[in-house]
Amino acid sequence: MGVLVVGAPGAAAVPVAGTSCDSRTVSPGDLFVCKGAAFKPEFLAKALDAGAVAYLCDRAHADELATIAPQAPALVTDDLRPAMALASAAAFGHPDRDLPVVGITGTKGKTTTAYMLRSIIEEARGEGSCGIIGTIETYDGASEEPSHNTTPEPPDLWRHLANARDARLAAMVMEVSSQALKYDRTLGVGLVAGCFLNIGLDHISAVEHADFEDYFSSKLRIFSQCANAVVNLDSDHADRVLNAASAAPRTLTFGVRRPEADAWADDLVTSERGVSFTLHLFDEKDRVDLPFPGEFSVSNALCAALVAHLLGIGVEDVARGLSRTRVPGRMEFHRSNDGQLTAVVDYAHNRLSFDALLSGLREAYPDARMIAVFGAVGGKALERRHDLPEIAARYVDHVVLTADDPWTEDPADICREMERSLPAGFPHDVVIDREQAAARAFELAEAAPGRSMVLLLAKGHERYQLTRAGFEPCASDCELAARGVAAHDAVVGA
Repeated sequence: MGVLVVGAPGAAAVPVAGTSCDSRTVSPGDLFVCKGAAFKPEFLAKALDAGAVAYLCDRAHADELATIAPQAPALVTDDLRPAMALASAAAFGHPDRDLPVVGITGTKGKTTTAYMLRSIIEEARGEGSCGIIGTIETYDGASEEPSHNTTPEPPDLWRHLANARDARLAAMVMEVSSQALKYDRTLGVGLVAGCFLNIGLDHISAVEHADFEDYFSSKLRIFSQCANAVVNLDSDHADRVLNAASAAPRTLTFGVRRPEADAWADDLVTSERGVSFTLHLFDEKDRVDLPFPGEFSVSNALCAALVAHLLGIGVEDVARGLSRTRVPGRMEFHRSNDGQLTAVVDYAHNRLSFDALLSGLREAYPDARMIAVFGAVGGKALERRHDLPEIAARYVDHVVLTADDPWTEDPADICREMERSLPAGFPHDVVIDREQAAARAFELAEAAPGRSMVLLLAKGHERYQLTRAGFEPCASDCELAARGVAAHDAVVGA
């Protein structure tokens, strides 16, 4: 990567306090990054008016932008993304050097593991002591806001890290997406631990990863920037993951019923309230009660426990923190007063997460009638249209196919494609409107004898649908679950 510094002759050095790639959010003293397919030269003029003191651009735009801002110092590069990341790190004073940062990647479980680790840290260090950057929210000690990307672009990412450092947080826990690793959003971030949970087929499309190799190799890049590689021995392709992890100074491992690992679990007991197990953490052990079902939840907990150990947290705080974990829209249970109806909200949205969640629920509720509501996104991750109905049919009794961020496609077309992957004659409905689909699922549950479960999958806490018209507001699956159970309670209690 070549970077050329361009400025007015004889100009003095300009101090930079931060970076921004959005002219609407520029703060005085920022370096403005001219990026994106939709970038327009007037954005630079707006950024300078808002207080930006310099700008970063690629060579293709350098001459044009120099005519707009001839007096503004410029950084011109032939590779904008890594330059933006490194410039942001420098502008915000490399806060990762004074703040333990944990990165978590994997096809499924990133969010849940991040919240588990956050719960442990706050059990040991106090409420509000741990920052989080992920799919649901971002908290950095200075602000708490809904997230727009799993891993933000470098100017926002480094600003959050700087805020966390300045707030003297105990740690920052960060979900790291394959796109973030592929496109250098996290380049330069020093991680005390880089965690690799698992790998499965997902995010393969023209706008994401061209093939599985691109997806897998992108995720493995996390080991190039961590002091400790934390690896799941139960992951598919574990040998290759361990080989890539050797790039880190130290590798630690975890696994269910894996006594050779640094953190492992045995004596698993499943119930309707979750799963309990014995945690073995180096030479310590304790009993853990997780409020989530399934062996995959135990695996996530082991990863969180191992990182907590690296941060100097003892096994008793680990056990208490895990037992108190709550994740908005992830394995969220709504139970009726009479115990006959349970609604479950979960963000599971790919083959690996569907199989893990549904198998765990079927183990915990072997006799319940299960009705699952889900769809598949438009324009990307095309494999989900075949994988999700195929996996669901193994565990549930009825499927209601519906819209899930159809984007530029017709959701009816997506649902018809999903129908073809259900076994012949499998009980199902197609209800495009998601609220009506949830209502249909609860109707089916009420009509069934005995206990029933309604599973609202893939949207979780989200209150929008991405359509041709943009982001359209809608009720979240959490709201729909609460509504359905409340209606049952009202009828039964009448």
